[in-house]
Amino acid sequence: MQPGSLHSLGRRPVPAPPAARRRPSGRTAAYPGRPLFGAALCYLFALGLTCLFFLFTRVGQWLDGLLLPRAERGGGYQQQTALVGPAKTVLAHFGNPLLLAALLGAVLLVALLRRRPVAGVVAVGLVLCAVAVAGAAKSVLPRPDLQVESSTTHNSFPSGHVVAATALLLAFMLVLPGWARRWLAVPGAVGVSVVASATMIAGWHRFSDALGGVLLGVALFCLAAAALEHRRVGGGPCGGIEPHGAAGPSGEIEPRGGSFGGRVPGGLVEAALGLVVLVWVLLAVGPGLTESVDRGPLIAIVAVTGSTMLAVGSAVLLLGAGEGSRGRPDVRK
Repeated sequence: MQPGSLHSLGRRPVPAPPAARRRPSGRTAAYPGRPLFGAALCYLFALGLTCLFFLFTRVGQWLDGLLLPRAERGGGYQQQTALVGPAKTVLAHFGNPLLLAALLGAVLLVALLRRRPVAGVVAVGLVLCAVAVAGAAKSVLPRPDLQVESSTTHNSFPSGHVVAATALLLAFMLVLPGWARRWLAVPGAVGVSVVASATMIAGWHRFSDALGGVLLGVALFCLAAAALEHRRVGGGPCGGIEPHGAAGPSGEIEPRGGSFGGRVPGGLVEAALGLVVLVWVLLAVGPGLTESVDRGPLIAIVAVTGSTMLAVGSAVLLLGAGEGSRGRPDVRK
């Protein structure tokens, strides 16, 4: 035994410290909902541009009238098509307060079954807030008379029906597990598109109103999801977006589902498959729509459907990628 060794002094070897748990990076720890919050700002900016262009410019008002021409000077926007009856039926059923209450109750029930009551309350609040904001905007925003023959000064921006449909779909996304969201995203977006198309065919709303309703619903969803993420990572009570991750062999947190960059390609593949389904549906119903609807309304329906698919798909992709990229917050000081 050499002089100066620990054993010669009667001391025990100092054990190596346990592997430290991996903490989120500085930006992720400080701003856990940063991607979702950034997306919300982008959608709000797009909503503002849509409002400014279609309400306050001659070109925007003219384009709204070109896509959905009025029946006559001073008349309404109801289209001359056999689809008016089915469109009004869709709007009557979706506007039924009992149906809306049942859907909101289903959101709360799913949240309670998954032991995420806070997420359920936030999801219901998302829908109520979206409808309230849409109603306030229609009351406050003016629609100036710019001497456009195909336009009126009546403001209907954004559509309350489309906002409610978008917010309801995304409310379920807040409380459902990831695998269920994939099954609901495409048919749910198609359902929102049907409601939006019905409002235009029945003459209740212009194209800009339907587009604004989708943008407002997705923007509020991103804000709600970012708030839930901040609450969860910030150490609040359970009920936020569900944590993903487990302790690995080294004691570090290993996220389930891989990193953000690893999940994005998979999400893009799912989005591409959704677009393929959408194109197939359009090809299947396209001949009937072409025969029943004029070119302007048909372009408006296709544009709203594509915008809905892209907006809902990107929001769900951000939510899923954020869950897959994070680990549990470090509670050790």
